[in-house]
Amino acid sequence: MNFLAHLYLSGDNPDVMIGNFIADFVKGRGTAGQFNPGVVMGINLHRAIDEFTDHHPVVQLSKGRLRPKYRHYSGVIVDIFYDHFLARYWDEFHAELLPDYAGTVYDMLSARQVELPEGTRWMLPYMIKGDWLTSYARLEGIQKALTGMSRRATFSSRMEESTNELRDHYTAFESEFRDFFPQLRDYSANFLNKYSA
Repeated sequence: MNFLAHLYLSGDNPDVMIGNFIADFVKGRGTAGQFNPGVVMGINLHRAIDEFTDHHPVVQLSKGRLRPKYRHYSGVIVDIFYDHFLARYWDEFHAELLPDYAGTVYDMLSARQVELPEGTRWMLPYMIKGDWLTSYARLEGIQKALTGMSRRATFSSRMEESTNELRDHYTAFESEFRDFFPQLRDYSANFLNKYSA
């Protein structure tokens, strides 16, 4: 899952949202001394979401369609594709309009950016300026995100070409998202209920 899904799956707790947002920039498991308990819960939720997603059989179908060409980058691409479907059909998942939700998230992250690791502090202005969260709803936004990720990849990934596969197999990817995402939403809600009790 990419930024939009991770934030959405955090619920409405700003601490959990921040932890889920920064988790890829936080190394190791000894986070309790660095962050408050809500942020730590968000970091742990992010890692649990990634684990659940990486091993789910429906996600394996999506990745399998991409793996011959994109190899180990197929999982990263599927994360972006699924964020596209979440953004496109946002009104099925959340009562607040996506632009309003995104604005609230940007304001919250900006207000608390002193708490963010250096990597996320550096990235945040670009995220806000490009309005990444709402741009995922359009194929042009997905193309831009994948092109940026391809430029930052250590090896040649060709991720910027993968929107062709999304167009060619749009119905299949959408069907897999619709099958998988409600399961992930339930898993995340159960995780939060279990560890906040």
